[in-house]
Amino acid sequence: MAGSNGKQKTARDMVLSLAVIGIAAVIIWFFAIPHSDRAPDLKRVDYRVELLTARRAASYPVAAPEGLPSAWKATSVRFQGENGDSWHLGFQTPDSQYVQIEQSTQKPADFIHEASQGGSVTKQTETIGGHTWTRCTGGRYDALVLNGTPGSTTVVAGTASFSELTKLAAALKTQ
Repeated sequence: MAGSNGKQKTARDMVLSLAVIGIAAVIIWFFAIPHSDRAPDLKRVDYRVELLTARRAASYPVAAPEGLPSAWKATSVRFQGENGDSWHLGFQTPDSQYVQIEQSTQKPADFIHEASQGGSVTKQTETIGGHTWTRCTGGRYDALVLNGTPGSTTVVAGTASFSELTKLAAALKTQ
């Protein structure tokens, strides 16, 4: 019977070890892992240098907002001269939604589909800042597409509402 006592001790030690590991895991989960439902605070980027570079290099007038409230935070910027002179400028809106300006010389239908992440152009238009914009829906992002810009396509798209997209579109200026 001496052998069975050792087996019981081994099983009891295993159960105790598992309990200690479980308690440690719960403590780590509560104290070491952040549990915030809030979106992370995105870093504001300065896009002035990239904007100047894009305006010098692009084959079209590059658009950027002027006069947006400081609560609109620029979060991403890039210009790629290869691949259709692509200009991108992304913002976080005051209510933590995402809005981007996309411009390119790529084929308009492909570019709009890409910028809206799967959206389709509708027949609904609106005049913003003296220009006609067409709504695009059905993709991951809603979008506004600027009409009548030969040689390039301008899209304002994002997770924000159409009223927020309109605010950004109204603030766009080219130089």
